[in-house]
Amino acid sequence: MTPPALILYQRDDCHLCDLALEALATVRAPAFESVFIDDDPELEQCYGQRVPVLRDAVAGRELDWPFTPDTLRAFLAAP
Repeated sequence: MTPPALILYQRDDCHLCDLALEALATVRAPAFESVFIDDDPELEQCYGQRVPVLRDAVAGRELDWPFTPDTLRAFLAAP
């Protein structure tokens, strides 16, 4: 089975991450993997101040918070 192309980097107990999940549900985003950066020094260094971050693992693009349903749709539609 191929892993999802989208990854949502987030933290435990993160209100903004909860809002990001709501936005993803609103636009009916395709399946994505949730990766919690807590307790991972490398991810913490890269994403610590930026979470939540949606990453397109295939294209290598990232969408930092804040994002809206409209910016999510545009991000998901881009090649």
